[in-house]
Amino acid sequence: MLLDRILEWAFAVSGLSGRLTVTTASGHRFDAGDGRGPEVAIRFRDAAAERAALLDPELRLGELFTDGRLTIEDGTLPDLMAVLLAANHGSPRFPPLRGHGLARSLVRRLLDRNGPIRARRNVARHYDLDGRLYGLFLDADWQYSCAYYAAPGIDLDAAQAAKKRHIAAKLMAGPGHRILDIGCGWGGLGLYLAEVAGCATVHGITLSAEQHAAALGRAGARGLSDRVRFVLEDYRAVRGRFDRIVSVGMFEHVGPAHYDRFFRVCRDRLAEDGVMLLHTIGRTGRPAATNPWITRYIFPGGHLPTLSEMVPAIEGSGLVLNDVEVLRLHYAATLRDWRARFLARRSEAERLYDDRFCRMWDWYLAAAEAAFRHEDAVVFQILLTRRNDVVPATRDYIARAERRLQRRESALAPDRERARGTELPGYR
Repeated sequence: MLLDRILEWAFAVSGLSGRLTVTTASGHRFDAGDGRGPEVAIRFRDAAAERAALLDPELRLGELFTDGRLTIEDGTLPDLMAVLLAANHGSPRFPPLRGHGLARSLVRRLLDRNGPIRARRNVARHYDLDGRLYGLFLDADWQYSCAYYAAPGIDLDAAQAAKKRHIAAKLMAGPGHRILDIGCGWGGLGLYLAEVAGCATVHGITLSAEQHAAALGRAGARGLSDRVRFVLEDYRAVRGRFDRIVSVGMFEHVGPAHYDRFFRVCRDRLAEDGVMLLHTIGRTGRPAATNPWITRYIFPGGHLPTLSEMVPAIEGSGLVLNDVEVLRLHYAATLRDWRARFLARRSEAERLYDDRFCRMWDWYLAAAEAAFRHEDAVVFQILLTRRNDVVPATRDYIARAERRLQRRESALAPDRERARGTELPGYR
């Protein structure tokens, strides 16, 4: 059949690694790949699925897997991602992909506007899912951002604790400081800055009603409601000055059209001798539209910035760029651990939603891991001030602060563990 031959040609020219065995809906079988990597076998369940994959593989492959119309008969989903992406680094030599990529970049620039109303709606699509879902795969503190694997062999909980410690150390956060946490999630980092770092107050903002309710409950359970305040608030509406500003895993939802506004707001809210840390997923290649499957089904309105997109907005705001750390494979390891936990409790997720949702979530976690492992996705930690004499001239202060914070964590561990057990829905 002509469709079989076209499909075989498409896989042959896409620059695959390993060996991919494809069985078409008509029963035709063929192999593709360079033989250097995993061996995977997949099957298309109907001819319409094959046509969809040919016309828009970035979007349709995830949809077909979610719908059960593309199945893996041998190998694993991460193996399939490696076969598809490892050799070509996410840029297959398949003509339709180039055209779609250019069109999506143009549409993003023309139409992507994350104003307050759209931003709240986009956040609700992902972060207001049943909280018990996140309890299936996140660490005990519900950190839903890149962990920091500071030492070989540490587990997810230790790596997430190391992330909070690393951020607090870079910020030089401590007693007397007023903290603004933009995108506070379920409150874990804000509570850490109050409890462990000893900051005076924390003002955490989120657009997720589910996260807000959980964060409020956690602050109350730990007796910190007088010092830690979590509110449903857009970053553009915040007033006042803060000694430290931190934003982890939120900037991806801002959108390039709003970068100038975001950094101007941060400068206005930051004290003259203050420090800000921005922790965001980004990319090391050229600016491009985010994967269309991710923006349609997982993170609507999301965009992964390059430094070339962020730095002009930082410079224009009057903020001073002090330091940039690039966390490369840390998020790949985080997503690996999340996916292993999710699959271990998949039956519970299926009871919350259904089998189709579980296939979608599996594709999301595996595809995201592959983006960090085989493509150009990274995490940037950017340190900003209003003056150039606030942060020490060398990074030695970070390690010293981390050791001090770790001692404090150990001293507080029994009390924090007792409070944690009743804080979050679905916590085990």
